[in-house]
Amino acid sequence: MLNKEILEFDVVIVGGGPSGLSCAIKLKQLAIEKKIELSICVIDKGSEIGSHILSGAVFETSSLNELIPKWKELNSPIKDKVTSDNFYFLTKNKHFKIPNFFLPKVLNNEGNYIISLGELCKWLANYAENLGIEIFPGFAADSLYLSEEKNKVLGVITKDLGLDKNDKPTDNFSEGVILKAKHTVLAEGARGSLSKKVISIFKLNKNCQPQKYGLGLKEVWKVDKKIHQKGYVFHSLGWPLENNIYGGSFMYHYGDNLVSLGFVVGLDYSNPHLSPYNEFQKFKHHPFISKFLNAGERISYGARAIASGGLKSLPKLFFPGGCLIGDSAGFLNAPKIKGTHTSIKSGIIAAESIFESTIKNESSIHNYELRFKKSSLYSELNRVKNFKSFMSFGNFQGSLLFGIDQMFFKGNMPFFNKKYKADHETLINKNKAKKIDYPKPDGKLSFDRLSSVFLTNTNHRENQKGHLRLNSNEIPISINFELYDNPETRYCPAGVYEMVVDENHTKKLQINHQNCIHCKSCDIKDPSQNINWEVPEGAEGPNYQGM
Repeated sequence: MLNKEILEFDVVIVGGGPSGLSCAIKLKQLAIEKKIELSICVIDKGSEIGSHILSGAVFETSSLNELIPKWKELNSPIKDKVTSDNFYFLTKNKHFKIPNFFLPKVLNNEGNYIISLGELCKWLANYAENLGIEIFPGFAADSLYLSEEKNKVLGVITKDLGLDKNDKPTDNFSEGVILKAKHTVLAEGARGSLSKKVISIFKLNKNCQPQKYGLGLKEVWKVDKKIHQKGYVFHSLGWPLENNIYGGSFMYHYGDNLVSLGFVVGLDYSNPHLSPYNEFQKFKHHPFISKFLNAGERISYGARAIASGGLKSLPKLFFPGGCLIGDSAGFLNAPKIKGTHTSIKSGIIAAESIFESTIKNESSIHNYELRFKKSSLYSELNRVKNFKSFMSFGNFQGSLLFGIDQMFFKGNMPFFNKKYKADHETLINKNKAKKIDYPKPDGKLSFDRLSSVFLTNTNHRENQKGHLRLNSNEIPISINFELYDNPETRYCPAGVYEMVVDENHTKKLQINHQNCIHCKSCDIKDPSQNINWEVPEGAEGPNYQGM
């Protein structure tokens, strides 16, 4: 480390998603307004900004209106306004529309837009660069740069490139650099590897509930123009998930005969035989869904964990030398299934706090938490703070309780302070769980995982040391197999984990790290927390286009 090159900035932001870019833009806007020099660097592990971003996405523009008021005049990719907002309950062969007047206002999408979040991030990055912000895609932040006393974050260290499986340099070796900063902002998205470390080091989660996560799976289809309805929004609860499994679906029509189709499964499910990927594939065979897809072509696939615990699971937002923003902290509004506008708002709040600290020459940004609690973001999340508690009673019962809470108690229904279990603690023994027999994919509506991974354009150099690390090589057999029938072979949406028999006729967990699409579900759901997801070499992983 002593030989690494050191680059110094006032602010280093890890993650080129909506929160990180918005934080950078707001900081630069404030610096320009006050005529202060402020060096800002944004790094992202993807090959380009937007290549690792995935969301539904129906976009609420409130925070963007605040950040860039004239965005409509600047050729933004926000074009397709919601024209039809629909919520359904599905059974195996039927669908029942829930009238809009029965739905809480939080679920209303009037005035929102259907977008590609990847395209929005590219546009925000271009806007940021025009302000003079330095943006470096393909730089994977591998570790925290800590003070000698280990009590303050001084920046981040990027990953050495070109090491083999034994950590020996190969022909294309390139040493990482230290990005030193007065303020380090972690905007990595859900279960970010550095965010996980900083939360642990500074015990930022000691006074909150465990974070809850969902796994979001998404496909983009090109459909028959006769059946395409631009601006059409569909959400559902029910089939194929059982009532005790949190989750639901979405379908958005936008662009040139494009349909964004997705499925979210809460990672607190208990049945180790469940496969979120296969539930999604099964869902597409519902008669109401298949009618849109039958004459279409699947053109994209991806998956990503989302932090859905809400206000009760938010950790402390700042630490010595930096702060957490966006889904690194967990600002998603789970019942809305929206986190982009909340991420942008958190970036704005953090930027204002960092700028105030810079003016006062303070190293701490404790005012970030104070600003958040006075903000519209806090009010929005506070109103839906009981959502995960309600849904623990089941999807139907939870939805009813949530509706009553919103209509009569404005989010303050008493007696719902149930302690959550962390998602990795919820699996039951394989012998007590119902076996699930998933139908084979037909290659028209449903597909196997490897053909889906092909559409992600994911790539990892094969001779490098794998970025999925096991604390113990015995646990996948002694615990995961013996107790849970190796759930990692099912919750992974990319076929990374595979049980094989070696030459000694011994069971062994094989990790196909080159398939990884960086969803983080293994790091979250592994029952023994034996799997650690670390960043691979920069620019590796999925290369999403238009997601």
